[in-house]
Amino acid sequence: MKFVVTGATGHLGSQIVQQLAQRVAATDITLGVHTPAKAASFADQGMTVLPLDYGDQGSIVASLTDADVAIYVPSKSHDSFSRVTEFEHVIAAAEQAQVGHLIVMGFIADQATNPFDLSAFYGYVPRRLASSGLSYTILRNALYADPLVPYLPELIERKNVIYPMGDASLSFISLAESAAVFAEVATRPELWTQSMYTLTQERSYTMPALAQVLQNVSGQPIGYAPVTLSEFEKMYDQGNEGHMLASMYAGGAQGLLATVTDDFKTIMGRPAQTLPDFLAQELAK
Repeated sequence: MKFVVTGATGHLGSQIVQQLAQRVAATDITLGVHTPAKAASFADQGMTVLPLDYGDQGSIVASLTDADVAIYVPSKSHDSFSRVTEFEHVIAAAEQAQVGHLIVMGFIADQATNPFDLSAFYGYVPRRLASSGLSYTILRNALYADPLVPYLPELIERKNVIYPMGDASLSFISLAESAAVFAEVATRPELWTQSMYTLTQERSYTMPALAQVLQNVSGQPIGYAPVTLSEFEKMYDQGNEGHMLASMYAGGAQGLLATVTDDFKTIMGRPAQTLPDFLAQELAK
C-alpha cells in the first residue's frame, strides 16, 4: 500500500511519519512537504519526498497520485478562509488522484456557536467531506498538552495559570498520542467504518485543577488568576496570533473545549496517558 502524509515536517506531521514507519515499510511512505530539504532524514530512510504547495493544485495531485491512504495535516494559517481554500484544493486533488482513503486532522473547537477564529474551518471539514465522493476519517484533536511544558516557567514566575476560562474545563491530548492514532487508523481499514473520532485524555481540567497539576509536577506554587480576553490577546500577540488564541479561550469559557471521549482507548486498546504523567515524563527529559 502507498501511504501519503502532507505537512510531514510539522509538529504533528513529523510524529505521524515516525509512527507510520513503525507499522509499514519506509518505501511505502510518500511525504508531501513545502520544503523537501527539511525532510532529508526521512528520505534517507527510503521514503519518497515530493514538493507540495497547497496553492498549487498540480503539486497536490502529484503527491496524492496512487495513494491508498492519504493523511492531510493543514498548514498553520490563522484564518478560516485560507484554510478552507487550502482544503478545497486538497479535496479536488484527492478526487482527481482517486485517493483510496483520506484521513483529516480536526479539532474539538468546531461547533457552530464557537467564537474561535478557526471554528468555521473545522466545522466546514466534516460537511465538505460528507458532500464529496471520498472515503474519509476525521480525527478531532483536543488541545495539545505539549505547549504546557515550555509555558511552565512563565506560569511559575507568574505563580498562576491565567487562561480566561472562568469555571470551564479544557481537554488535552499529546502530539505523540495523536500521531499514534493517525498511524493506527491509516493502517487498520476496519476503523474506517466510523467517519469521525475525537482524541482526548480520560478527563478534562478546570483551571484550578490544571493549576494543581502544574504545581504538583513543578514543585512550585501555582494558582489560578485569569486575565481578561483582551489582556490575554495583547500579552500573546507575537506573530499576530493574539486574537486567534484569545478567541479559542473565549470558546473554552463557554465549555466548548471540554469534550472527553473513549475514542483513543477504542483505537489503541488503552487509555491515553494522563496529563500529570505526560508532564512528569516531559519534564524529566
